[in-house]
This record gives sequence, C-alpha cells and structure tokens, in this order.
Amino acid sequence: MKYYIASSFANIQAVREVAGKLNRHGWVQTYDWTQKNRAETLVELRRIGEDEKRSVMDCDFLIVLTPAGKGSHIEFGIALGLGIPVYLYSNGTDILDLETTSTFYHVHGVKTFVGELSTFIDDVVSEVKANLLKK
Repeated sequence: MKYYIASSFANIQAVREVAGKLNRHGWVQTYDWTQKNRAETLVELRRIGEDEKRSVMDCDFLIVLTPAGKGSHIEFGIALGLGIPVYLYSNGTDILDLETTSTFYHVHGVKTFVGELSTFIDDVVSEVKANLLKK
C-alpha cells in the first residue's frame, strides 16, 4: 500500500510518527515532504508542488493531519476528486464543529477521526487492511 500524509510544517513530528508506524507495516510513503526545506524561490515552489501532486495521485490513501495548511487542502481535494480514500485526523473537535469544519470533511470517501494520534493510526491500519481483504 502506498500513502501520502498532508499536513503543515507545525506537525512534522506527528507526520513522522504516523509514517514510521505505517512503514513498519510494509507500506510506502509516496513523498516525504518533512525531509525538505521550505521553498525559497518560485521555481523551487513549483518543483515541490509538482512532486507533491504526483505523489498524491500515486497513493492508495491519503492522511490529513490537522491543523493543515492550504497546500494540504489542495492535496485533500486532489485525492477526493480521484476517489482516493482520505483519513482526516484532529486531536480536537474542530472538524466536528459546524462553525469550524469544512463541507468536504464530511463527504463520501472521507473518514474523520478525533482523539489520540496513536488510536488514529491503529484505526487507519485496521481499516486499510480490512478494505484489502474485501478486494
């Protein structure tokens, strides 16, 4: 299984934690943006964007860790448009609050999780494995 994790630079440690646990299951991260520096030129920004777009299009499922920035939401939209399952995580209830949530967090193909990160990872692993058995 191939996965991509979308989030913000503020969540680098959480992204690395999730990736490490998924990698131990033999799954492959299509692109690890946490190993890169922020773009300093528009040319670098374009290259990174192309790499990230291609990586989202190549994944079997997408994980979004909130809070997430505008790039993460674009990646979310690419995955949603392509029918790639999206697993959305928040450690708070903001994604369930009508005043702070997004319409697209609640459409078919998006699974939302609120709570502890370790529980979220376990739930994603269980669900992805169950979906594999159905195929």
